[in-house]
Amino acid sequence: MGRPVDQQFPMERAFGAPRLLADRLGVDALDARQLAGMDAEELTRVFQGPPALHRYPGSMAGRTQELCRLLVKRYDGRPENLWADAPDGATLLRRLNELPGFGAQKSRIFLALLGKQYGVAPPGWREAAGDYGLDGSRRSVADITGPESLTEVRAFKQEQKQAARAAKQK
Repeated sequence: MGRPVDQQFPMERAFGAPRLLADRLGVDALDARQLAGMDAEELTRVFQGPPALHRYPGSMAGRTQELCRLLVKRYDGRPENLWADAPDGATLLRRLNELPGFGAQKSRIFLALLGKQYGVAPPGWREAAGDYGLDGSRRSVADITGPESLTEVRAFKQEQKQAARAAKQK
């Protein structure tokens, strides 16, 4: 659940949001069926806090509920079923691309996260993840394992932003 709520929000807060959401709902663990079936307005109020679980709590509550509904419909409400029988990285990437709020880049990052940190490594996962799947890279959340790698990922992102700004000025 950390990934869908990280858009335009500090990583540390985004990845703490699922625990805070579970606490607000009074549950030990989040359940896609429960979230899919919640009243949309109530879920939005839960996301609004305070503190808010996202910079845009209303739209992110809706996106989270849409994602949970898809998980219930296609994967029996279990996120791990997305990858459990994936025959290869390309298939898993296609499944991730179908998730609400997951574009091409976010899907590749999530695929790299699964491969690098959770051992979900169907054949061809690194190729499907593109540069995010490179061993030893420091490009995304998939590469963060502690404070040092977090600093390295943030430095890489800053370099990318500066290069983009410089390219626009030319």
